[in-house]
Amino acid sequence: MDNATFRSFLQVLPPVEFACVYGSSLHPSNHDKTIMTDYILGVSDPKQWHSENLKLNKHHYASWMVHLGGESLITGVADRIGVGVHFNPFVTWNGKLFKYGVVRMHDLLQDVQYWEKFYLCGRLQKPVHIVVDNLDVSSTNSVNLRAAVSAALLLLPSEFTEADLYAKVCSLSYTGDIRMLFAEDKSKVKKIVTGQFDLFHLMYKPFLEEYEAKKLLRLSSTAKNQIHVSQDCDLSVACSLVSALPSSIRSQISMKEEIRETGRVIPDTKVSTREAAANCLQRILRQRVMVSSARQAISGFLAVGGVNATRYLAKKVNKAWKSWS
Repeated sequence: MDNATFRSFLQVLPPVEFACVYGSSLHPSNHDKTIMTDYILGVSDPKQWHSENLKLNKHHYASWMVHLGGESLITGVADRIGVGVHFNPFVTWNGKLFKYGVVRMHDLLQDVQYWEKFYLCGRLQKPVHIVVDNLDVSSTNSVNLRAAVSAALLLLPSEFTEADLYAKVCSLSYTGDIRMLFAEDKSKVKKIVTGQFDLFHLMYKPFLEEYEAKKLLRLSSTAKNQIHVSQDCDLSVACSLVSALPSSIRSQISMKEEIRETGRVIPDTKVSTREAAANCLQRILRQRVMVSSARQAISGFLAVGGVNATRYLAKKVNKAWKSWS
């Protein structure tokens, strides 16, 4: 699909501040016309937006939510049970299937900058096609991408390939995701990186060059025209990588390190060892992703209704079983 096609679906919805397409429909090799096109839509006031959308597209929503509370119930479930995103899947328009998630712009920007829930920021660490960007989210997202590279480097060994780096970046938002236990393709990360390698390269090349200029890593080409990456694993480099992470993550790592080292908390980005910082980062991300994915799973089940929830879960489980067989 091209940009005009991605924009055309938005014409049947109320105006949005931000819209991006993500997932399988962005794979250059994908020619499956039955695949669902996924959107994240950022709006200033979700309650008002859903109120307008219910007048235009009531059939997009689960009937029980429409009849029992309308926009108040829709936003209430998203905010109090989920992580602030309401999804409408299996929307049929112009002979194609769509799914769109609606989120408050403030919540989207908070997660992108601070990794508060590590839900939408994880989505924007992977290739997306931005269709509408009234508030220049793409610029704000550079903070998120730099932090993702830093986290991945902290978790990787001294020698690895460009593909290994993207796989590690991609896996950050799946660590602890409850869906990965039973309802996701076990080779999902590898398929995402393989299918969208060129898009990952475009996203992360500036940050690799920035870190090479800072002498945090070295880049070299292999015989197969792949980039080989070498990085120093000493403590000073680890501290530099930790300092590029969002403040909430940084302070948690530093607090745990200082408590173990001295028994008191000193707000700094110093860490005792690289390995300890990496292990701590992994635990923090796993906890955040686990909580967010569990909340969103419950919220999503309620939001789409029993029939669609069963249909969606069956589709996911089927893909998972195929990957395991």
